Amino acid sequence: MALIGAPNVGKSTLINALVGAKISIVTPKVQTTRTLIRGIACAGSAQLILVDTPGIFPPQRRLDRAMVGTAWGSAQDADIVALLVDARKGLKDDDAAIVRGLADVRGRAKVLALNKIDVVAKPDLLKLARTLNARVAFAATFMVSALSGDGVDDLKKWLAAHVPPGPWLYPEDQISDAPLRRLAAEITREKLYLRLHQELPYQSTVETELWKDLPDGAVRIEQTIYVERDSQRKIVLGKGGRSIKAIGAAARAEIAAAIEQPVHLFLLVKVRQGWGDDPERYRQIGLEFPRE
Repeated sequence: MALIGAPNVGKSTLINALVGAKISIVTPKVQTTRTLIRGIACAGSAQLILVDTPGIFPPQRRLDRAMVGTAWGSAQDADIVALLVDARKGLKDDDAAIVRGLADVRGRAKVLALNKIDVVAKPDLLKLARTLNARVAFAATFMVSALSGDGVDDLKKWLAAHVPPGPWLYPEDQISDAPLRRLAAEITREKLYLRLHQELPYQSTVETELWKDLPDGAVRIEQTIYVERDSQRKIVLGKGGRSIKAIGAAARAEIAAAIEQPVHLFLLVKVRQGWGDDPERYRQIGLEFPRE
């Protein structure tokens, strides 16, 4: 199931709720999700592969085009496509454009999920649902609050009943297909944005350079935070190194909880000008490099 929608409608929060564990980072910053994050959930005899996609919006830069292309590509490859709409905001221009784009996604079951229903009056929810269903032949419509979990089980049960038959693709206890190195980098990137989202452009990135298991059972992880200008490097470091220390402490605690091992995390901040036009960087974060 590919979950698509405009930026910041709650896709990553919903994927985490469906999986029952945090596998996708969540921040207030738009376009936080850059590549496909696959969560794995079991419901009865069904195994669900839940694809969190980058937000779809009018792309302006090469990185934007790569993210939007990845989102639409996931919709074309999925068995089921779910459109998530922020019910609090209603039908905005980005949502309307996505609805029009869904017409080109053929041969796939399409599901509508209205999010943040706990802050919207019921008549407004029903009106929004009718408007969207008049534009797309959705197989089902769900009212959910990804944050509180309301309605999430109903969506999960419907998905389990409608996935095609076939063997399970992953072990029962696996919750994501993301390599641990990438998961650790994503956690650090989340902490970076949560602390500095008003000050730091989203073109910054984090790469795990070293992952070494130590004799005492701990893990040594070395990561590099790449920014595009020296002024951004100074922001990440903070006065007296306070910002980078806080980011590192928060990331270390969450990585250790995720892998259930003690973690020694070392962060470097480097300037890499023009990384948004470097094909190798796109490969590192799992995106296809747009040639135009």
